[in-house]
Amino acid sequence: MAEQLTPDLCVIGAGAAGTSVAKAAAALGVPVVLIEKGRMGGAHLNTADVPSKAMIAAGSRAEAFRASEALGVKAAKPGVEFDQMNDHVHRVIDTLAANDSKERFTGLRVRVIEGEARFLDGRTVAVGPEEDVKFEVRARRFVIATGSKPAVPAISGMDQCPYYTNETIFDARERPKHLIVLGAGSSGLELAQAFRRLGSEVTVLEIAPQPLATEDPECVAVVLDALAREGVTIRSHVKVERVRTLRQRVEVVLAGATEETIQGTELLVATGRQPNIEGLDLAAARVKHDETGITVNKRFGTSNRRIYAIGDVTGLSQSTHAAEHQAALLIKHLMFRLPVTLRADEIPRVTFTEPELAHVGLDEKDAREQFGAVRLLRWPYYDNDRAQAGREIRGHIKVVTDPKGLILGVTIVGPAASEQISAWTLAISHGLNIRVFAELAVPYPTYTEIGKRAAISFFAPNLSTSWLRRFLNVLRRLG
Repeated sequence: MAEQLTPDLCVIGAGAAGTSVAKAAAALGVPVVLIEKGRMGGAHLNTADVPSKAMIAAGSRAEAFRASEALGVKAAKPGVEFDQMNDHVHRVIDTLAANDSKERFTGLRVRVIEGEARFLDGRTVAVGPEEDVKFEVRARRFVIATGSKPAVPAISGMDQCPYYTNETIFDARERPKHLIVLGAGSSGLELAQAFRRLGSEVTVLEIAPQPLATEDPECVAVVLDALAREGVTIRSHVKVERVRTLRQRVEVVLAGATEETIQGTELLVATGRQPNIEGLDLAAARVKHDETGITVNKRFGTSNRRIYAIGDVTGLSQSTHAAEHQAALLIKHLMFRLPVTLRADEIPRVTFTEPELAHVGLDEKDAREQFGAVRLLRWPYYDNDRAQAGREIRGHIKVVTDPKGLILGVTIVGPAASEQISAWTLAISHGLNIRVFAELAVPYPTYTEIGKRAAISFFAPNLSTSWLRRFLNVLRRLG
């Protein structure tokens, strides 16, 4: 007989979204069951954010050896031990895994069940294969937070050609001699630069006319220039006709009037993600969904009033911090019955290349469509003392405001962009005026000064008006 459980809340998926909901609800005294069929911590810990940033850090240290001559330090060729770098990646994962372990959540009074969940009806979930169900969970509320998985494109030959995804690339113990990357989004370019810095030849292929297609083209150009300088080959607006293996090599054939073949040693697929909904039997629970994910309203409710969904599985925004933000909003709604609404323009996004690319709010194109007249404010890293001291002068900040100074959107491309974007996220979420940044005291010398300088430039045209000069003359005469 299956064990019968009747918690107030059942969370399916122990990734960033699911663990955030489970922890918060348990802290408020709510009986919680957390179901996970894979590894605790989900993709962000095991196969995405954490391992990729660990590898990026290793690549950054290697690049520092090569790029130090401008600072008076003799440049050197780093000795990269790829297997030891891989050990570093997994040590980081193992260190952080304790935060999301079954033991920790059990200590928080969360009942953790390991197994695959599927809905039997609109308010019951079974865990385990159909012929051997271990648990039946009948909860007052369910939260689906099963995340996403790599989307593999339908390309001829893919089913017979070995390839990596972000879920398997961090298991590679030997450095690829020539890595071919399909996809020039954030993940593809981050890994492309990291592998190049660790000694691999890298070619990136992108079907869209521009890499990082959803980002500001002016700022993307700075990133692409940096990658090109480091030797990463990026081909945009190309269509892959087929792939194949030939004598331990990978061949990618591009479509065109004349077919072109690109040869490499390994293939990495980074062409986006798709929701993890297989096996849930959402039809039995009467939960609407499509290929992009589970359909939710502004309070994350599904077509079944007892079931909610957050994180990547909804297709709303695929990032760890977006999932955690949605979890916080959902807890606010479920536990306190408060109204909540997710605003997509309040969620920042970052591409962790060097230079970093960070954005929050509206871009220039969308701002003009919604507000008509806008003001564009820029300030370059070149005019920043901290950047000059470290010879990291490529990049700039770009701020979009309405004519009165309301901050609508910000893009930063350059060093520490990921750290700077939080202040601008706060400003947009609270509807602040650019004046607050112009009046802000920031430490010197720091990269954050570029934001203040851009803000001050908003008021520069007013400083040269004739009426202001006449007013100042009057004040001078008064002593």
